[in-house]
Amino acid sequence: MESWGIAISKEYLKFSAAHFLIFPDGTAERLHGHNYRVFVEVAGRLGEHGLLIDFKMIKPVIREMVDELDEHWLLPAEHPVLRVDTRDDGVCEVRYLDRYYAAPIEDVVILPINNTSSENLATWLGRCLRKRLLERFPSVVLTSLHLAVEETAGQRGIYSFERSASDAST
Repeated sequence: MESWGIAISKEYLKFSAAHFLIFPDGTAERLHGHNYRVFVEVAGRLGEHGLLIDFKMIKPVIREMVDELDEHWLLPAEHPVLRVDTRDDGVCEVRYLDRYYAAPIEDVVILPINNTSSENLATWLGRCLRKRLLERFPSVVLTSLHLAVEETAGQRGIYSFERSASDAST
């Protein structure tokens, strides 16, 4: 079996964001930040011109997504204990156990994840990238997508999508 793919690792595919992790024992990190980098590999069918997808087409989509996260505080919407509420005056209130935080809502991104781990960030970004590519470039046939989010040099969370042999529609 033959396969084709492209890999993208550009210095500008990064975002700076604040977060804190909540651990299984209920403890949590202090609020802190990272300069995250995003790495992407996609594989699929070659089109009639010998391209899976033009680098010029995919890089702006990835950049758009990292820009949406850049210089924000990332919060998990699906954590069972963490509470996030928006006040009428535009302030986001965050409560976790005895901790209380408040920030302008425009400084916060609330993600549909249960913790702001690099694995969950990679999953959210990977699923969003796949969706956006399918919507914007319907002729592109992806068989796999791998997206990694590096929070510090040498530490990456990785999301992988592999299309099953029976799923010919995506």
